[in-house]
Amino acid sequence: MSTDTTTPRTGATGPDEPRESGPSISRRIIDAVGVQNLSLLFALAILVAVIGVNYPSFFSVANYQVIGKAVSVIGVLAVMQTMVIILSGLDISVGSAAGVGSVISAMVFTSTGSNAGLGILTALAVGVVLGLINGCIIVYGRVNPVVATLATLAAYKGVAQLLSDGRAQGYTGSNDLFVFIARGSIIGVPTLIWIFALVAAAAHVVLRYTDIGRNIYAIGGNDVAARLAGININRYIVGVYAVTGLVAALAGIMITARTGSGQPVSGSEGLELQAVTAAALGGCALQGGRGAIAGTVLAVILLGVLDNGITLFGVNPFWQNVARGSLLVIAVVIQQLRNGERRIGMPT
Repeated sequence: MSTDTTTPRTGATGPDEPRESGPSISRRIIDAVGVQNLSLLFALAILVAVIGVNYPSFFSVANYQVIGKAVSVIGVLAVMQTMVIILSGLDISVGSAAGVGSVISAMVFTSTGSNAGLGILTALAVGVVLGLINGCIIVYGRVNPVVATLATLAAYKGVAQLLSDGRAQGYTGSNDLFVFIARGSIIGVPTLIWIFALVAAAAHVVLRYTDIGRNIYAIGGNDVAARLAGININRYIVGVYAVTGLVAALAGIMITARTGSGQPVSGSEGLELQAVTAAALGGCALQGGRGAIAGTVLAVILLGVLDNGITLFGVNPFWQNVARGSLLVIAVVIQQLRNGERRIGMPT
């Protein structure tokens, strides 16, 4: 009588043996959405509930459109700031670049006999040039991105003020194209929100589904390994900053459309802090190599709802800056704790 000593295949089960179950449904949902995004959704739900209970008008479609329009400018800047941070950079000059774009679009519009298209194209071209300057300073001047864009923050603000003599320029409130950008809608959704959505969707596709996006993550995660893999890091840095300048100019055009004139400072000052805050809240690692557009979009919406709530509750609007600064600190502290970073001044 022989004995079968064949070892059963790994994972094989008999008819009466329980099969190994895969991840639970809740685990799959968490993995798909992401812990960071779930945290943002939870915070957003609480904030919406608190505001909605006290002000039922918060849930009106009109109020949703107000929030969407309000966050559209900061939204497009936050999306590009996300890409810059993933690349292990930072662009603090986006607010000033938006001011230059706003002034240029209005001045060219006025000087060419109300040619809105030419004004917009000129502003976008100037934005690309400003972004290229940032990238070249960082790459060829070997300047830290924070220092480089801090310098151009001041320089571009000065350029906007010099071009406009420190005053609002032109009047675009009667032009059909600018009016459509500011107050138009497509299938009931305001144009400004469409612009934000399209910029976010394009950035998401590039980062998630293209070799360009994978290389950006690789450079931010480990630039030495990326260089050894044959990635032209300098080209990517200059290119990403150029596109950021383009989007900053787009934000300036949106400001011009909303205010009806080119604004050298008003409407663009402080946008850089809001963009960085949204990116950090959305889960971008300030060291680079990690982040996603979806998280940034959720963070932008959260900031918009927070600002709307402050307005509805009649709180001094200056508290908005306090709240944004506090949220940025909280986001960075959570990142440091999650990454196990050593506290400054404390022994290892």
